[in-house]
Amino acid sequence: MQPSLTPDNGIAPPRFRIADLEVDTGKAEVTRGGEKIALPKLSFDLLCALIHAAPAIVTNDDLLQRVWPGLLVSPESVAQRVKLLRSAIGDDSQQPRYILGVRGRGYRLIPIPERLAELRPPASDATNPSINTLDETIPGGPTSQPPKLERSNRRLKRVVIAAAIVIGLSAAIALGSKYWAAIRDGGQSPTVVAIHDKSIAVLPFVDMSEKKDQEYFADGMAEEIIDLLVKDPGLKVIGRTSSFQFKGKPEDLRTIGTRLGVAYVLEGSVRKAGDRLRVTAQLVNSEDGAHLWSQTYDRDLSDVLKMQDEIASNVAYELQTEVYGRDYFVSGPAPRNLEAYTLYLRGRHAKERFDQQGLEQAVSYFQQALDLDPTLAYAAGQLADAYQSSGQAGFMPPAVAVEKARNAAELALRLNPNNLRVHAILAILDFNYEWDWAAAEREINLDLAGTPNDASALGIAALLDLIMGRADDALKSINAALALDPLSATLNFNLGVVQLRRGRLAEAEASIRRAIDISPTSIFYHYMLGQVLLARGQPQAALAEMQKETHDGARLAGSAMVYFALKRKPESDAALAQVLKIYGFIPSGVAGLYAFRGESDEAFKWLDRAYAQKDPLLSRVKYGTEFDNLHGDPRYKAFLKKMNLPE
Repeated sequence: MQPSLTPDNGIAPPRFRIADLEVDTGKAEVTRGGEKIALPKLSFDLLCALIHAAPAIVTNDDLLQRVWPGLLVSPESVAQRVKLLRSAIGDDSQQPRYILGVRGRGYRLIPIPERLAELRPPASDATNPSINTLDETIPGGPTSQPPKLERSNRRLKRVVIAAAIVIGLSAAIALGSKYWAAIRDGGQSPTVVAIHDKSIAVLPFVDMSEKKDQEYFADGMAEEIIDLLVKDPGLKVIGRTSSFQFKGKPEDLRTIGTRLGVAYVLEGSVRKAGDRLRVTAQLVNSEDGAHLWSQTYDRDLSDVLKMQDEIASNVAYELQTEVYGRDYFVSGPAPRNLEAYTLYLRGRHAKERFDQQGLEQAVSYFQQALDLDPTLAYAAGQLADAYQSSGQAGFMPPAVAVEKARNAAELALRLNPNNLRVHAILAILDFNYEWDWAAAEREINLDLAGTPNDASALGIAALLDLIMGRADDALKSINAALALDPLSATLNFNLGVVQLRRGRLAEAEASIRRAIDISPTSIFYHYMLGQVLLARGQPQAALAEMQKETHDGARLAGSAMVYFALKRKPESDAALAQVLKIYGFIPSGVAGLYAFRGESDEAFKWLDRAYAQKDPLLSRVKYGTEFDNLHGDPRYKAFLKKMNLPE
């Protein structure tokens, strides 16, 4: 059962606002500007089901049960009814304002429904309407639930969420960076958000070892459990980036649950002594902080994978998700060599730093692990990711990086064909280096087939859509990713890039400012914000952002663009000269700068150089706005054809 939006305070509103629509559930009416919109009963019930679940995605199966309870109806009826509802309220599936279709998953409302409260007269306890739940007042709400969850769901009723994180929705876009800063600093928002009852965040486990030297192991434990849980298509699992935002912070678990929009939080601790391991895990209801399940495991280190599977299966069982027996989450055989497994965990910890030293250490750790245990499939997969990240960041020659990454990825799949996340790495290699877009799409679909709730894979799918010129599909994919990993700075940044390409400049600015709020020191964020401000006709503000950029090359290139826009060509020339001197090894960036300045011959010369060098950033030629001046040049179409890209 879904949690109620109705607070236990005497207010039981039967009306909701969705952007410019008002929905009166008591009268079964929808109006816009006071004018009634005629909706058949099934369409109204469908709309109420979406209101009930917002901002969560409602699957086709759920809609069939809620809108056509007890009837044998084909799944095609859902799509047809959504089409009719969109037509009635003036929505467009290509540029949706109200209803977002999430590919392969279902539908959700884009604006968050706002309750229009009506104060009711006092009533006796027996008849007080304030005890009603949304299920009792809105058609399309669920009417039954598994008995095992009745007790926990009673605790979930009448949830009022004080600070909601809503990513990719128009309400959040309107609030912009101030909203995000308020959330980050503990502020509150009046928006009420329904939390999906099958949703969980796995927090970083706490290192309780005597020497406090097992942080890498504690982090690895949480990461591995996330990797196991995310395989379940019926469970919303918050991505690592968002969960790990709370590492080392004394936040109340109820606050964390509210910020991440989840009903449950898993926390734990690790104590390692020699080859013995003690892990404590506990599942907490994020509404009231009640501990629903806890267990302590005392095992030999050789049983660590079996223990991770057991924790994940127990959590899934407690949440009544669609787990097909305990073997559903098995990730592979137990490690043969404990030292190899420890090196693997150290490598994961180092890789998450995403700087040159961290990636180099990660490569070393993963390779040492494979030397000790050549069957360690997940070490091979992580080694592939470390190599491709090193090449993309310029820490390793691209040709070397792609060869090493592909070899490691293919080894990982030979060792364990079920390690589906490796396909995402292969997809990155295919579109960043090989420009084999069909192969990239096949690989990412293989990943999503096995891990449909993997935020990182959805993010890659969004980038692939953008490269292929499918900006609206990219928006759907990135919004689906953000629903699973709302505090990911990278995903918020990429949402801004997508909105910039779509010409939605205000939304692009808000998204990139959110990314900066989340991760103020990340490179390229101020550069991209400067590009958006340039597009909005605010060159002075753009210059200020470019000069805040911490990456020297991006700061110089961005400044050169803004100076050119301000008609300060000598300063633009000086910055360009610095770019050529220091960062000429990134030819696609130089090409973009020349393209922005309208110097097409130089731009194409550097594009040809980028093509010859297999520059991993060259795919920006299709969606980067700095290349817009080239679009009318016949050479641009010829270049796209050479890269197998659509015009």
